[in-house]
Amino acid sequence: MRVDHTTASAGLARELAAQCAEAGIGFVDAPVSGGQAGAENGALTVMCGADDPEVFEQAEAAMAAYAKRCRRMGPVGSGQLTKMVNQICIAGLLQGLAEGVSFAQRAGLEVDEVVDVIGQGAAQSWQMDNRAATMAEGEFDFGFAVEWMLKDLSICLDEASRNGARLPVASLVEQFYRQVDQRGGSRWDTSSLIDLLQRP
Repeated sequence: MRVDHTTASAGLARELAAQCAEAGIGFVDAPVSGGQAGAENGALTVMCGADDPEVFEQAEAAMAAYAKRCRRMGPVGSGQLTKMVNQICIAGLLQGLAEGVSFAQRAGLEVDEVVDVIGQGAAQSWQMDNRAATMAEGEFDFGFAVEWMLKDLSICLDEASRNGARLPVASLVEQFYRQVDQRGGSRWDTSSLIDLLQRP
């Protein structure tokens, strides 16, 4: 059995599965979410695609060592498609958070106090809890890198062109990440979108 934790296209996952099938090997596409901290703490979320549920069950038993959640989303390719949904949602969320933090700063508010209040309501998110303070300080030297998000969003936009999904916000945020990359931020954390607002 082969388990592929890379983030790639659903088409590539299907190609790999076909090659494995020719050799009599089961295949699971299993991209992850949770970053370095999730991996170190055994708390990754794993989104899986597998044609054979029994192959998935065997892989799931092994992945339990480092995953807090592991789910088969459908046949091969479904794991990659689910990861695309994850990245689309994160991109939009980070842009909204960047704008909110920047607005708070320009309005003369204390970002920590604002986040403490609104973080108890509908605006709360993992990104707010873990990145709002560092965004306000202009600290971007940790977490998931801009160049990786650019790669992932490119995969999302390519898939959307095939399946007809409209991604206006993801397309816009992808352009913003390109601007961050062009100003030398390819290895900055994805929360660095705020840099475009702090230093237009």
